[in-house]
Amino acid sequence: MAALDEPLKKILGGTTAKVLAEHLDLHTVGDLLHHYPRRYAERGELTRLADLPLDEHVTVVAQVADARVLKFNGGRGQRLEVTLTDGSGRLRLVFFGKGIHKPHKDLLPGRRAMFAGKVSVFNHKLQLAHPEYELLDRKADDEGDDAVSAFANQLMPIYPACQQMASWKIAKAVDAVLPSAQDAVDPLPEALRDGRALVPLTEALLKIHRPATKADIADARSRLKWDEAFVLQVALARRRRAETQLPAVARRLVKDGILDAFDAKLPFTLTDGQQKVSREIFDDLATEHPMHRLLQGEVGSGKAQPLDALVLTPRGFRPMGEMAVGTEVVVPSGDLAVVDGVFPQGEREVWRLVLSDGSTVECDDEHLWIVGTRGAGERVLTTRELRGDLLRADGRPKWSIPPATPVDLDGGEVRPLDPYELGRALGDGGARPADRVPDAYRNAPLKDRLAVVQGLMDAGGRSAGGAAVYRAAAAPLAGDLAWLVRSLGGRAQLHPVRDGAYQVSVALPAAYPLFRDRAPERAVPYGSDGHPEDGPGFRRTIEAIEYVGRKPVQCISVRHPGHAYVTDHFTVTHNTMVALRAMLGVVDSGGQAAMLAPTEVLAQQHHRSITEMMGELAEGGMLGGAERGTKVVLLTGSMGAAARRQALLDLVTGEAGIVVGTHALIEDKVQFHDLGLVVVDEQHRFGVEQRDALRNKGKQPPHLLVMTATPIPRTVAMTVFGDLETSVLDQLPAGRSPIASHVVPAKDKPHFLARAWERVREEVAAGHQGYVVCPRIGDEEDPPKGAKKGAAGAKGAAAKASSPEDVAEKRPPLAVLDIAGQLTTGPLDGLRVAVLHGRMAPDDKDDVMRRFAAGELDVLVATTVIEVGVNVPNATAMVIMDADRFGVSQLHQLRGRVGRGAAPGLCLLVSEMPEASPARARLAAVAGTLDGFELSRIDLEQRREGDVLGQAQSGVRSSLRMLAVIDDEEVIAAARDEATELVAADPELAGYPELRIALSALLDDEREQYLDKG
Repeated sequence: MAALDEPLKKILGGTTAKVLAEHLDLHTVGDLLHHYPRRYAERGELTRLADLPLDEHVTVVAQVADARVLKFNGGRGQRLEVTLTDGSGRLRLVFFGKGIHKPHKDLLPGRRAMFAGKVSVFNHKLQLAHPEYELLDRKADDEGDDAVSAFANQLMPIYPACQQMASWKIAKAVDAVLPSAQDAVDPLPEALRDGRALVPLTEALLKIHRPATKADIADARSRLKWDEAFVLQVALARRRRAETQLPAVARRLVKDGILDAFDAKLPFTLTDGQQKVSREIFDDLATEHPMHRLLQGEVGSGKAQPLDALVLTPRGFRPMGEMAVGTEVVVPSGDLAVVDGVFPQGEREVWRLVLSDGSTVECDDEHLWIVGTRGAGERVLTTRELRGDLLRADGRPKWSIPPATPVDLDGGEVRPLDPYELGRALGDGGARPADRVPDAYRNAPLKDRLAVVQGLMDAGGRSAGGAAVYRAAAAPLAGDLAWLVRSLGGRAQLHPVRDGAYQVSVALPAAYPLFRDRAPERAVPYGSDGHPEDGPGFRRTIEAIEYVGRKPVQCISVRHPGHAYVTDHFTVTHNTMVALRAMLGVVDSGGQAAMLAPTEVLAQQHHRSITEMMGELAEGGMLGGAERGTKVVLLTGSMGAAARRQALLDLVTGEAGIVVGTHALIEDKVQFHDLGLVVVDEQHRFGVEQRDALRNKGKQPPHLLVMTATPIPRTVAMTVFGDLETSVLDQLPAGRSPIASHVVPAKDKPHFLARAWERVREEVAAGHQGYVVCPRIGDEEDPPKGAKKGAAGAKGAAAKASSPEDVAEKRPPLAVLDIAGQLTTGPLDGLRVAVLHGRMAPDDKDDVMRRFAAGELDVLVATTVIEVGVNVPNATAMVIMDADRFGVSQLHQLRGRVGRGAAPGLCLLVSEMPEASPARARLAAVAGTLDGFELSRIDLEQRREGDVLGQAQSGVRSSLRMLAVIDDEEVIAAARDEATELVAADPELAGYPELRIALSALLDDEREQYLDKG
């Protein structure tokens, strides 16, 4: 047996070895040698006591400031209180009963020692109860000579410890096994060590445990980080290479298939980012080994306008929200085309383009615009690109928008008066506020609209060079005149003059004279900023782009080669939406695609969105469906038996090219005809086993695309380590959502919680709604493990707890049914409160959500069933009870349910954990940023990476002892390059027997299987 494989009990004895095995997972000499010090104490160093973490076992080096014996229970009991100091804070030690005698003798004021114990709080002060200690300043003839020498002459290692074994005892155990470091097998090739100036492994182990200088520590850390990074990267590089050897059906693009038909419906073009991601995915799909790609970002981000934006139809402008498949719209060339796709997009950040004539149009940041600039042709740019390059060097507007071709309109209303006479009558009326051009004459043929303009101008206009000015008019009439002029391809601008009246400067193309009873005015072909050289026509420049806020938005596609339509104030716009393209490409190649969603609500939303986007293409084989279409089916656990049978039949026969479902897709009875692609949405909600079960349903391994908008720590870790090929869509601006988040310390400051409920009432009084989220339903038959039923059980647990954080942790999590009852009879009395949780019947859940969305309920008390897919723009407040029981990414997802409409959102994170606890620090981090990627990094820093090759999400089983993903990205990237090159040259590692030994130690059977599946 190799020296490092020797069981610890043979060297340290059974008792010590048992503690190390059970509490620190250390079993062999090698395990203990790789149990590195957390930090090092120097002579004279006093640890910052103010920074001690609550509820953790710590080792501190500090000086005794005071010690006194106190009596309690009428003098029958006594305790020793010792106060430590370090200049930054104070820490109290407490010893009880007979255990006070030795520390009372040892811990005299002025003494310096190491102390180890669990940090708790009593009466708002930090304390260690019955800590172990080791004196550091005994006289030479005392039993602590070794400790004094170590403290005086060396950097003293402080090891990660446990209650059963203090740091200095672990140090003594390390001393016993340190000679075995000479037998350590060095996994790094000699050329790599020399090229990177890394010390040998044996030297690194000696220096990390017993450094003489800080330079020794730095040398050891550099070497040991490279060990972990390189060996892991070799494992991943071999896995990537093995995947290229696996058989998979190449899913190559097919011309004139469903994808081309879908793309033809998409208005105009994909953004550069979307095109890049699409190329990456389709390149992977075309290979004969399985794709394994992570897509991060807002996957559904497209080009959208608010539901209250206007779209020009033959009958006049109609709201975007009224658009439906089959609606006829006017395209910029003047032709008519039908809407063949309607894509609701939820809430988005909305921007307002302000044009040079004062007109405005709203859209999202990725909306596409045809724009021109002096000396260059037309280009298509997004709102975001325009915002970043809005002005010329001289400060003047850079971009202009072309006019739409004037078209005949007819709203179907009767026009009893002669249009010209109507215009004269309105023009003779002066500036009466009630005067308007009736809709029948606005939504009218070109000649009638022109006649109304001529009547107005003959009565109240005057010539002004190549254009004209209409005299002061009330705002409604002035706006109507401007609207009519723009509808004729002209230019109109309102200028305020007095008492709410406006003067209107107007110009029309030469084909449309502004006056009828005087000499025709010939229009000068100038741009909207008055410069003829800008080109012919009445173009309007983009003067500014203003942020509006969040609004419900929607995309439409137009069946026309130009893929464009006319929006507010006769502005030409383009629109696009990207989704489904990978799945449609696989269907074209003869395969099937499955999308796995974490909840029924989200699965139903995806299914509805996909069918709406595809239109008749989603009705393959059905009456009225497209000839090239396919069937899109939904499969969830709550479906009726008949619908479920039909869905299963469609999958096994291949009738359905696309299936969207929940965990129900993983069941054994679900069979596919030819599964070619698995798309996993919100991948952190599924375990590796669940994803693997779906992948195993293919005749050959299917391609895999995992998607997430908010990466979690393991996702970040695996991304950095290169196990996944990654694509990133970052089209939506991060962190601009108007959501204010605050931590509510319910235990320390109960009046803060009372104020939280007042804020909910205030939001409801303002016409809004709110959520209250709890970790538990409350109708469970058995309480959580270790907790007794009911309030009495909670009190019992509290009584036995040694600190306030123990009280908070040991009581059962707060429950929906309990909290809802307390709120309706207490702080939210009189409001309309309902509950929502996962064990309700589907019809009951749907009814509650329908009533909440319709505004019939004020407050919804729910579990995390609302985490994704719930969209109620009027909900502005969220109170998350026991927020410390949720993960960072889950809190971020929950918070995203508010602030989705025009009003700002408020998220209150309620916790009973003490202020200095890690849980409160986590909540403060969530409250401090709205950036999901930043939160994932914060979560990773707090929880570490988890076991990169194992199933643990937390850091408990981490195979990374020295390497930190956040801090060591450069080492990881360099190690990946070295490993990839080595594996390419020697896939079996025949020339590197030491590296093979290190790999076999890293990849036990469980982890190797995990790597194969993950």
